[in-house]
Amino acid sequence: MPDEAAAASSSPAPARIVLAFDFGVRRIGVACADTLSRIASPLGALAAGAPGPRWNALDSMIREWQPALLVVGLPYNADGSESALAARARGFASELGKRYALPVELQDERYSSLEASARLKEARASGLRARRVAKSDVDAAAACVILERWFSERT
Repeated sequence: MPDEAAAASSSPAPARIVLAFDFGVRRIGVACADTLSRIASPLGALAAGAPGPRWNALDSMIREWQPALLVVGLPYNADGSESALAARARGFASELGKRYALPVELQDERYSSLEASARLKEARASGLRARRVAKSDVDAAAACVILERWFSERT
């Protein structure tokens, strides 16, 4: 019996879903991954406006994916200082935590949209992607970049 207890204690933790957000004033890119595979997948972009994101769409996404954790990209300037949008991203992260009673972590998102755009253009040039790259595609891919960075910093 001691061998069974040792095997049970060394088994990996169950996979948990993590959702990541690339916060923007017009759109919020969303990506997901589980803690075992750590492979981020784009889920799309949510429309946002002056009052904030479309919370009903986000409510549906949270119900569907049932994440254990949320990650929000925090925009920094090239010199490492927080950008003008950082306070709004922090407010969005705070509202997510309150609304869904989930832990929320912030992740440096510097150049994530540029990296996402380059990845999408490369996929299109190679023939892996047939359709034109839309802004919402870049936002969702940027959320993937943010999530991948979050995982890589926790290895």
